Amino acid sequence: MIEPQMLIDHASIAPLPAPFWFVQFFKWLGFTLHAVPMNLWYAGLLVALWLHLRGNEQARRFGDRLLRQMPIIVAVGVNLGVVPLLFVQLAYPKVFYPATILMAWFWLAIIGLLTVAYYGVYAYAWGIRNGTKNMAGWRLMAGWCAALLFIAIGFCFANGLSLTEHVARWPELWQRHSTAGAAWGTALNVGDPTFWARWLLMFGLALGTTAVWALVDAFWLAGKTADDAYGQWALGFARKLYTLSLVWTAAAGTWYVFGTWPEELRKTMLSWPLLGFPYNVLTIVTGAAIGLPWLLVMTAPWWRSKRALAALAFLAQFGVLGINAASRQVVQNSNLKPFFDVAAVPEHVQWGPLVMFLVVFVIGLALVAWMLGQAMKAPSPKQ
Repeated sequence: MIEPQMLIDHASIAPLPAPFWFVQFFKWLGFTLHAVPMNLWYAGLLVALWLHLRGNEQARRFGDRLLRQMPIIVAVGVNLGVVPLLFVQLAYPKVFYPATILMAWFWLAIIGLLTVAYYGVYAYAWGIRNGTKNMAGWRLMAGWCAALLFIAIGFCFANGLSLTEHVARWPELWQRHSTAGAAWGTALNVGDPTFWARWLLMFGLALGTTAVWALVDAFWLAGKTADDAYGQWALGFARKLYTLSLVWTAAAGTWYVFGTWPEELRKTMLSWPLLGFPYNVLTIVTGAAIGLPWLLVMTAPWWRSKRALAALAFLAQFGVLGINAASRQVVQNSNLKPFFDVAAVPEHVQWGPLVMFLVVFVIGLALVAWMLGQAMKAPSPKQ
């Protein structure tokens, strides 16, 4: 019988070139920043396409605006996604690379899927920018294909990261997808219920981000083209969509925690007394956090400044994504600890590259903020 540890190279372990806290912090921060635009193409693109096809005048207006924004959103999201992926490869190479080798063809396919999806988004968005009322069939098809491809990309990424931490599943998958010890690269972690729960949980959170983005667009991005009708529609739409997100996320999260967590992980994250250990507090806050942006959205009629409401709702949703990312990181390290304890890896800090990274990271964020600001100042096309 093959033990999971036999599939991990323990012969030599390269020291971390950065402090453990530094790696964990930027892995968390990078993923949280990436999650905002990623949510908008994961669920928002699908919602926008449906509104553009079947919605009323104001719904089509939001769909049009989000679809025109989507090329920028995808570009920003892809670039921000490089940061957490780099830190995953830096800190978890002993488990990340074997996991992605098991599903190599699906992992490599992400590049091709992303390229086609990006062109599809541009094709649809360009048709709208040209004011085409009766859009060409191929552009319409390109938009829907892009939405499905982004969901497929999420499926592949979720499989890769799920396999990275569930080392115990490797021997079975390797034996079923190999010849003479050589992996075919066709394994997927679909037999693991934690994968499906996490995938659905992420879609629920993405619906919430899309709901909040409707408020941001109506009261911040639309600028002088905004009117009372669009603002009122955005408020009603955000309430409905965020309520759906709340229910969806609660259902998927309950399944994930109580239906898929092993006993050891449950003891770590939910041991008694519930408020007596930091991880318990983190678990409780993670489950409750989504209630804050929902309350902000639901109390919108009583807010005098809708711009303040939109800004606070966005910050609250960013906090929801950040808290979920922090919990996810703790769960990942806990699941990996019996096989690969990343916290025990020796450190050999290289301050030169770290300083260079920080400088480039800050400059990059500043440039992204400046470019987004210029895009907001640009005159909006006729609605």
